[in-house]
Amino acid sequence: MRIQRFDHIGITVADLDLVTDFFVGLGLEVEGRQFVEGEFLDTVCGIPGSRTEIVMLRPPDDGTRLELATFVHPDHQPGSPHAMATELGLRNVAFEVDDLHATVAELAEDGYGLVGGIGEWEDSWAMAYVRGPEGLIVSLAQRLG
Repeated sequence: MRIQRFDHIGITVADLDLVTDFFVGLGLEVEGRQFVEGEFLDTVCGIPGSRTEIVMLRPPDDGTRLELATFVHPDHQPGSPHAMATELGLRNVAFEVDDLHATVAELAEDGYGLVGGIGEWEDSWAMAYVRGPEGLIVSLAQRLG
């Protein structure tokens, strides 16, 4: 059996509303929000008695979804809000944008700054890492030319 499609990326967060608002501000749409608990979640997560609230976000092209989850029980475990690209695990969530400089400027107005700078790859892409809420690294890229 082989993978049929890329369905979603899941990120556990502490402040579901804050992180949801951040990604909605980038252009994703809320597809749904609900609590999940019971045997299914206990089995999948391997955490008996767990309860989580999730928000599913849909991109404008109706592609791969972004699932944000916060645990109501048990409490979430803190990650490193200052993690760099060398830290093992999920490195970043990447999106193509139409105007990288404008997007970076808007995010800076909301207090979300660059991890490094804006770089260009062989006159075809401009890219930047932005440190979003809870230390999430969001990669933003714009096609050039």
